[in-house]
Amino acid sequence: MQYRSLGRTGVQVTPLCLGAMNFGGPTDEAESIAIINRALDGGINFIDTANVYNAGESERIVGKALQQNGRRDEIVLATKVFGKMGEGPNEQGVTRYHIIKACEDSLRRLQTDRIDLYQLHRPSLTVPQDETLRAFDDLVRAGKVRYIGCSTFPAWKVMEALGVSQEEHLVRYISEQPPYNLLDRRIENELVPLAQAHGLALLPWSPLAGGILA
Repeated sequence: MQYRSLGRTGVQVTPLCLGAMNFGGPTDEAESIAIINRALDGGINFIDTANVYNAGESERIVGKALQQNGRRDEIVLATKVFGKMGEGPNEQGVTRYHIIKACEDSLRRLQTDRIDLYQLHRPSLTVPQDETLRAFDDLVRAGKVRYIGCSTFPAWKVMEALGVSQEEHLVRYISEQPPYNLLDRRIENELVPLAQAHGLALLPWSPLAGGILA
């Protein structure tokens, strides 16, 4: 099995990551667990989910599968925070209030004591980046999160975050998860050169353009 370094961390992951967006939705629990076990048996060691995927069901199923097969320690487990998880005004977003609560909820659903890669699912236009990064920094220092990443950020927003991390001595993003496929190659202009210059892992989503290229 081939492996690649996850950005500049030195953590080794398989080139293919198992995306869990459909688990607990179009793909029921039994089939989802079977897919996870088949992927692990095939050598994949990287699973990506999010708290908002099917209102937490995806995380719950991933956690259940890893408890049943006893292979949590073999996996680089990634999840995300941002999406709306309830009806209250603070049940969505990138504030410290939401991130800390969302992390605890994700840990419980995933039945684990740490998240290997905790990603900000979308950027915020209203919350200062230092607010978000300080919350992430505290989670890393507490041992609940090992690395942080972002998703669907424009290149300028990634660069801004890296600058804040450096200036404020906070944990920095080690990955960005952008949309990328043969029909959408926008990241090649700015994001790819930025990632190469700063040692960021790029974890493309929608490689088949939502099935159009399948």
